[in-house]
Amino acid sequence: MPEILTKYFGTVEYREADILQFPAGLPGFEEQSQFLAIEPPADAPLTFLQSVRLPRLCFLALPMQGVDPNYRLAITREDLASLHLDTSQQPRIGQEIGCFAVIVVAENGHISANLLAPIVVNLANRTAVQAIRIDTVYSHQHALTEALCS
Repeated sequence: MPEILTKYFGTVEYREADILQFPAGLPGFEEQSQFLAIEPPADAPLTFLQSVRLPRLCFLALPMQGVDPNYRLAITREDLASLHLDTSQQPRIGQEIGCFAVIVVAENGHISANLLAPIVVNLANRTAVQAIRIDTVYSHQHALTEALCS
């Protein structure tokens, strides 16, 4: 099995089938198109999105339903096409797709979740995008409660 050096977990073995493929990379990291979703049980429900090629690049994320159980997804047709999903309807979180909020820890210790641009993963083929919303219904700095983060 192949191995990668990770930011938080040292060397980790993985299967090629475990890789999340971001066809366009992530905003600001367009050259990074392959990530592993590492979900250590001790850190549940946190997910570590670890770049396969750049050991120091790892994003923290939480399942969207854990951050906001009433979250309403709004993916553009272009992003749906990139995910190889039906472009005529929004997919269902937890059934067709996984949906994650990227976590940001500010210098002052304030912890927030980006609900404006969730990470969306097609569960059938492991293709993923950071789906930037075109509306302003949600914030990129949604405050997280201490209970959620403890």
